[in-house]
Amino acid sequence: MEISTGMGEYPVEKTHNPNNEEMVIDLVQLAKALWRRAWAILLAMVVFGGAAFSYAYFIITPLYKASAMLYVNNSSLSVGSTKVDLSDLNAAQSLVDTYIVILKTRTTLEEVIETAGLSYDYETLSKMIEAGAVNSTEVFSIEVTSPDPAEAERIANTIAELLPDRIAEIVDGSSVRIVDYAVVPSQKSSPSISRYTLLGLLLGAVVSSGI
Repeated sequence: MEISTGMGEYPVEKTHNPNNEEMVIDLVQLAKALWRRAWAILLAMVVFGGAAFSYAYFIITPLYKASAMLYVNNSSLSVGSTKVDLSDLNAAQSLVDTYIVILKTRTTLEEVIETAGLSYDYETLSKMIEAGAVNSTEVFSIEVTSPDPAEAERIANTIAELLPDRIAEIVDGSSVRIVDYAVVPSQKSSPSISRYTLLGLLLGAVVSSGI
């Protein structure tokens, strides 16, 4: 098989048809064919892009994220001491994972549901919550995702208020302090309308060019 670009033919792996004739693909002619039908490609891009925009804007439920931050305090540090040993910081960081497990337990989340007056069950609320250490420090964040921005803020702050006492009941020698409360998010976290629209435009171009 040979590929002709209009400036010569370049040999490639040969594929024979039933008549044992070599097939030649002229890339210049292919480009010209696409150019002659550029209007159809642009039309398909507009249609697909418009459909993707409408789907993201009118159909997908927008979600909002509110986050609160807490600090892991290791009370094994000497009272009044200004020197913090590296092992103390490592111990505090290792406690973050333990605290996250306590946060996601049924008992903790059911208390959050009751205090915040939520209509969710334990499984649903658990899927709405994400938690993790901030840049490998002893500070960890709690992110709550909800279609209602005010509800996301209320849940995050309820967790921030209840979790320290809940942890104090279970873990000896450590505690949690609130670093920053959540605020009502002003912008949605998903979906990204621009991303959906761009993907629609690209899909329209690929499908129409292929046809």
